[in-house]
Amino acid sequence: MAEKEVLLTPEGLKKLEDELELLKSVKRREVAERIKVAISYGDISENSEYEDAKNEQAFIEGRIMTLEKQLRNARIINEDEVDTDVVSIGSTVTLRDVEFNEDVEYTIVGSAEANPAQNKISNESPVGRSLLGKSIGSIVEVNVPAGTIQFKILDIKR
Repeated sequence: MAEKEVLLTPEGLKKLEDELELLKSVKRREVAERIKVAISYGDISENSEYEDAKNEQAFIEGRIMTLEKQLRNARIINEDEVDTDVVSIGSTVTLRDVEFNEDVEYTIVGSAEANPAQNKISNESPVGRSLLGKSIGSIVEVNVPAGTIQFKILDIKR
């Protein structure tokens, strides 16, 4: 089975590479030291420090494997590939909520670097998916748990 392609901007690629480097060079060492200290306390069968450190180690190793897989399957979306005629991954889109007449700006990114707090939404999210391929002036409808939201695309930029 083919592995899923991970779409990243150059900024998103750097962020994942930096996180991987931190986990491999710093966090691994820190948790290994915590395990060593916990073992020195003696009986590990009822040693909560040891259990906590082993759980953290498992989490770190799992995250390292996930990041390595994402980087192995990464396809970088460069700014010059971003079309400003239609919404695509890498586009920054200004939308108007038709019902409330409020404007919002989103950057469409791959799921690996989505961060709604920074207005970076995934191309796989309901809003992101509904915007892809649409042009300025289009009205898009997005089905959300609370009903349907309509957005008008006001601007598309890189």
